[in-house]
Amino acid sequence: MRVRDWQSVLEDVTENDADPGDWRAVAGDRSAGLGEDLYLGHPGVGVFQLKTYAKNPFEVRGVGTQVARRVDDDIQPLFPAEDAGRFGVQSPVENEAQAEQVGKDLEGVLSAHADAPTTPDDLFEDVMGALDSPAYGPLDYDQYDRSDSLAELAETFEEAEDLLDAELDDLIDEDGTSRGFD
Repeated sequence: MRVRDWQSVLEDVTENDADPGDWRAVAGDRSAGLGEDLYLGHPGVGVFQLKTYAKNPFEVRGVGTQVARRVDDDIQPLFPAEDAGRFGVQSPVENEAQAEQVGKDLEGVLSAHADAPTTPDDLFEDVMGALDSPAYGPLDYDQYDRSDSLAELAETFEEAEDLLDAELDDLIDEDGTSRGFD
């Protein structure tokens, strides 16, 4: 298992050719210590685990790794179905022309949804398409506690959990951050 910077792991997510709408995510507070846990899963790509924390209001630091090469029958039920919250991963626009085109596409989507009966899920899907999001889908996130799915994923990938916890704790110590922003 190769531990890397969390942004490098997200690059693996954004740079693959998998169906962007088939991603699923489970996230929440770390079980012990400062920061958050995030699992991203895709049937054709596998499962990625990230541990991050906000060093200050402008900088997020963290570590991650790929914990499974596929989403098997034991892991799949731990990821949310379509009726959960939503998440999206976005790559930055590369230049002004692309930014203008994305803005026009978004304006068209919002205009179409304003004039027609639609559902929030349809709007989300169309917005992610207009943004050309490389990964999006249902999200299981509990902002007050750790969800059962998050706890079960941590238990399933216990070796990665322990290793990433230690690596993130080292980052936090190295940064001199304890309970608040540095």
